[in-house]
Amino acid sequence: MTGTPFSPRMSQAETSALVTDAADRLVHTLADRVLRPQPGPEDEAGADRARALARLHVLANLEQAVHHLQYGAARAAAAAGAGYPQIGDASNMSRQGARRRWPGLVTNAMPHSPTRTITRSS
Repeated sequence: MTGTPFSPRMSQAETSALVTDAADRLVHTLADRVLRPQPGPEDEAGADRARALARLHVLANLEQAVHHLQYGAARAAAAAGAGYPQIGDASNMSRQGARRRWPGLVTNAMPHSPTRTITRSS
């Protein structure tokens, strides 16, 4: 059950660059929309500091959201029958890494597995 049931359309480096660019644009947009600059020094350094801190604040919230969404996606994959090897592959980590990050997500118990009884004669 190893491997992921999808094939990438671009290299890992290209995907990473695309995601980073999209995240950067999102962070700038959110920082401008949800945060109001505080009155302070009108110099350029003060304005740069305020913008950088606003982006950092949005990034901290984005990181929490990503962890939450990643757990939900991993849980949905497991519920749909994916094992730790597949979840690890999709998460760019090993099976063991996925198991450590999301313990108990995948159960190995098979609900209808027959049990074998061994009897001993005396």
